[in-house]
Amino acid sequence: MILNRDFYIKDGVILAKDLLGKILVKEIDGVLYKGRIVETEAYMGVIDKACHAYNNRRTKRTEAMYREGGYSYIYLIYGMYYCFNVTASIKDNPEAVLIRALEPLENKDLMLKIRKVKREIDIANGPGKLTKALGITSNDNNIDLTLGKNIWIEDDGYLPNKITETTRVGIDYAEEFKEKLWRFYISENNNVSKK
Repeated sequence: MILNRDFYIKDGVILAKDLLGKILVKEIDGVLYKGRIVETEAYMGVIDKACHAYNNRRTKRTEAMYREGGYSYIYLIYGMYYCFNVTASIKDNPEAVLIRALEPLENKDLMLKIRKVKREIDIANGPGKLTKALGITSNDNNIDLTLGKNIWIEDDGYLPNKITETTRVGIDYAEEFKEKLWRFYISENNNVSKK
């Protein structure tokens, strides 16, 4: 079942936890690439010094974050890796959830070839790795994930046994916000980026 709008209209921290176990789906030329979301990070808008929309920064790049929950927000890091985020909350409250890692489910063999790795565990255990494995690019930015076209998120009823809450990765510049426990992962899953 494709997640509907109501699922996304919530606080970014809550959404980050609720997305764990859901399935990210990308369609390319009729082929579905699927992975279970096993790691997320919440970015809490205008108050969060690690967030692109901190202090109400509104640019062409961050405009997607200002949509209501349930839209994709994709940006490039280090000039080479795309990061896939999901908007949270209500319109003009720019909260988002970074999808940090997936457990590959469907078309794993194709993902292995795309990523040029030998072990399944290395396919999507990081935000840049998962976008490459699923063919997610800037063309997928600002897409309504509730429509089930091109890219979306499904619920197959899976519920994690235990969720680990910890600090986010790579945000040492964020002062007191680097200590927030806004990174979440399925504790027993081996596909996470960093335990």
